[in-house]
Amino acid sequence: MDITSLREWFTIENIMDVIHKYESFGPIPGFFLPLIEAFLPFLPLFVFVMANASAFGLWWGFLLSWGGSVTGAFLVFLFVRNYGQRKVLSFLHKHSQVQRLMDWVDRHGFGPVFLLLCFPFTPSAVVNIVAGLSNISIRQYLLAVMAGKVVMIFSISFIGYDLFALIKQPVRTAILGGVIFILWAAGKQVERYFNKKEGKERERG
Repeated sequence: MDITSLREWFTIENIMDVIHKYESFGPIPGFFLPLIEAFLPFLPLFVFVMANASAFGLWWGFLLSWGGSVTGAFLVFLFVRNYGQRKVLSFLHKHSQVQRLMDWVDRHGFGPVFLLLCFPFTPSAVVNIVAGLSNISIRQYLLAVMAGKVVMIFSISFIGYDLFALIKQPVRTAILGGVIFILWAAGKQVERYFNKKEGKERERG
């Protein structure tokens, strides 16, 4: 089975069948499917999140998808951060798009990582790899991933739970926009705190 055939198999109906087939494992499949997607980005995270929302309900499905996706992204980041300078990954530094994104992340830290991960169709695997190769701190990256994934995963979960609610209840859609702004503002405040703290630590050193 090639990658194209594999992608075509991953529909909401098939994923829900898998979740129900292994319901004796409880929420474990719902957690691990988004986690695995971080390592195999050709898998459809959108489908996994919508299936979780349909199978487990909006909030429980959201938490499973968010937890699995954040855990997977952080593991990829740590792997690249620890082994990114090795020969096996050295070719990434030579890629012009990766280099531009690295420079952007180095200059702005939390902001670009958060914004990119807010959008469902952003290639999050690229963001995780670039962040791992950049000089962003682990704390800033983890904060950006947790906040960005909240927006992205909840948006998809909301669509999967009630596809027509976005049209029928525009107030909820407006709330999503408000959440993005609040998380952005809060994230920038925390980023300033970390920058000041790290600056004081460097002065002491």
